[in-house]
Amino acid sequence: MMEQVEFKLESFEGPLDLLLQLIEKNKVDIYDIPIAVITDQYLEYLDRLKAMDLDNLSDFLVMACTLLDIKARMLLPKEEDENGEEIDPRLELEVRLAEYQEYKNKAAELRSYDESTDGQMTRDEDLPKEVRNYKPVPDYDELFKDVTMERLKSLFELVLRRQEDKVDPIRASFGTIKADPVRISDKFAFLKDYGRKRKHFTFSGLMEGQKTKADVVVTFLALLELVKIGQIKVKQEETFSEIELEWDDTCDAEVAKEDIKQYE
Repeated sequence: MMEQVEFKLESFEGPLDLLLQLIEKNKVDIYDIPIAVITDQYLEYLDRLKAMDLDNLSDFLVMACTLLDIKARMLLPKEEDENGEEIDPRLELEVRLAEYQEYKNKAAELRSYDESTDGQMTRDEDLPKEVRNYKPVPDYDELFKDVTMERLKSLFELVLRRQEDKVDPIRASFGTIKADPVRISDKFAFLKDYGRKRKHFTFSGLMEGQKTKADVVVTFLALLELVKIGQIKVKQEETFSEIELEWDDTCDAEVAKEDIKQYE
């Protein structure tokens, strides 16, 4: 049996961190753990931990049970898998430790990089295009905080009803005239021209200018997309009041163009 080593009581992030420290102090291979020695040292640390920090004890107790289970299985006749090969009871734990060690190493590299670049500034022209054009995912709660969905829904339904009222029941009986398909890319172009000319306008005013139900629906979809990318701002002063829209020229046109391309 390997001679036990003295180890100082330290603060560990969790049971895997403690196991890695014991493996390092014993100078053993992570894929050939002397489970009896490591288990005894782990339990010794656990006895000290009980008197110090009961809040974080549960995770360490679970790992202690795992180690004792592995230790017991090591004493029993070897288990075999369906191919007749021996099953190492330590394998699952060794894989977890190896993965944890890899995470720790990567975290150390990131900390080192962060410390080495502390205080440095990057010029805008040196930033990659993808970084310059990055837009954070919009917070829809913040975006629509002044707008009630019930009010938006009622206005949308009102516009649809008004479109239906425009239908002449006599002329409608003459036959069906198929309209040209409404393209969302055309509605984006329409909203761009509409917004730049007016800057501030209302939701109902925008929708009432549409000729058909299809125009209303596609314009509404285009409007939602422009709101999402920040090209159009939405606000409502109070419940049931008019929904006001504002065209924002500060929105990155190139980014907006890339987002809109998916509809073409």
